[in-house]
Amino acid sequence: MSMNRRQFLGLSGAAVAAATLAPGLRLIELAQARSPEEATTSLHRWGLLIDSSKCADGCTSCVSACADENGIQSHSRPATDAQWIRKVTLKDKQSGHVQTLPLMCQHCAEPPCVDVCPTGASFKRADGIVLVDKHICIGCRYCMMACPYKARSFIHEVTTGQKAHAPRGKGTVESCTLCVHKVDRGDGSTACADACKKEGHQAILFGDLKDPASEISKRLASQPSTQLRADLKLNTGVRYQGI
Repeated sequence: MSMNRRQFLGLSGAAVAAATLAPGLRLIELAQARSPEEATTSLHRWGLLIDSSKCADGCTSCVSACADENGIQSHSRPATDAQWIRKVTLKDKQSGHVQTLPLMCQHCAEPPCVDVCPTGASFKRADGIVLVDKHICIGCRYCMMACPYKARSFIHEVTTGQKAHAPRGKGTVESCTLCVHKVDRGDGSTACADACKKEGHQAILFGDLKDPASEISKRLASQPSTQLRADLKLNTGVRYQGI
């Protein structure tokens, strides 16, 4: 994917066609996902800090790691294949400067996808992770239209090779879960961050935004960062540096 910097910062969700009824499939029982009506506060808020200056052009290790971790298989149909994370290329029209960076669900504090979901399938946990409960997702795709980051995918194909921690189902919507199973297991990282670190780039940092002693909080406090579409006042859990 290629776009200029202005287009990237002004991302908006594209209209999606009519609703289809989906089979019921529970999303992540192992993650003990809670409905918004339950706990409204948390000691944690998990997020990512992405440094575009460290993101290597041509490297897609984070994308591959996400697919492997969550059992996402390509059907060689780019227009309809699920993408929980994707690499985008930005070009400054004035300077000609080109940079690449990963884009995924931004795990907003005020998620538009949750606001428009008619069944409550889209919800935000108290710790800030935005998820989809496949058991009650009807595949209407309103959340896809509402997401300003185009971060959600509709599953068009029968799924195989599913992982126990990330069940998937044809006719439902999905997106980055911030590796919620790893969070609840106490791993302290995500598959994309681990892969980036393994490649030696360290462009993706995972951590607790509420913990002032965490590395991510310290870097956010000491260095400038950007929210994509900050004008929407969604208070994203994913922040960027270098764009």
